[in-house]
Amino acid sequence: MYRGWGRSSRRCGTRFSASRMRSPAARAGVLIVAAILVGVLVGVMLPRVSTPVARITGEYVVSGPVADVLHALTVDARQSGKGYQRDEFGYRQTDDDGNGCDIRDDILARDLHDVRFTVTGGCTVRSGTLEDPYTGRTIKFTRGATSSADVQIDHVVALENAWRSGASAWSRAQRYRFGNDPMNLLAVEGKANEEKGSASAAYWLPTNSDFRCMYVTLQITVKAAYQLSVTPQEREAMAAVLRGCPGQRIPERQPARQPTPAVYGVSPYGTMVQHGLRRHVTWRYKTDL
Repeated sequence: MYRGWGRSSRRCGTRFSASRMRSPAARAGVLIVAAILVGVLVGVMLPRVSTPVARITGEYVVSGPVADVLHALTVDARQSGKGYQRDEFGYRQTDDDGNGCDIRDDILARDLHDVRFTVTGGCTVRSGTLEDPYTGRTIKFTRGATSSADVQIDHVVALENAWRSGASAWSRAQRYRFGNDPMNLLAVEGKANEEKGSASAAYWLPTNSDFRCMYVTLQITVKAAYQLSVTPQEREAMAAVLRGCPGQRIPERQPARQPTPAVYGVSPYGTMVQHGLRRHVTWRYKTDL
């Protein structure tokens, strides 16, 4: 008896729901709700996939300290990569700060924490931990033939991008300075660095959305410092990111490492300084930065 009543009730309910949906008022209500949802979706997504729509809706209209610097950059739609060679920038071939250390190790020592060196008072980073800005992952770095590439040093403004943006007309000294400038270097996950390649902000941004504002800010800072241009697409991509962080400021230039002076030929940690090595005579670097 109960099973039959249940089937009858379900059939009644079905007929009741169907009859309600057949009413003009119910159908109109559903259509209105659907239209509102479609309108919201189009309003949110269309500016992201259509550049003309984004311009009309103000997606690229930004203000703030970084935006002011962006607006002052030269816009060049006819950039060329002709003649580019990575070696033209002399990466890891100079020692601009005179500390006797390779720029890769300088950046590892700056950007990693819990840093350990192969030799006390030396330059070469043996291990450390990277909070990768591009992916948000934590990477345990250990120097080795198969593990060193897990953490790579990225040129925030890629060298080829710099070449296209104006570096092709620079002197060798200018290019070498740019190629080894700590302001334009970050320790990052190797895979993310390889995925980026030489792409500008128009074609690649970090998957870690929390870092995107700082990422384009660094690119704008570097391009302004070296008087490099941007393409129209690059400028719009940067503006779209900055729209979400109008209070972002230009970062202050920091040295690759924070030095601690050595005194009377002995490092602050008590180990004898090797007088034949300039980095030990003048400076001693903290192992944890």
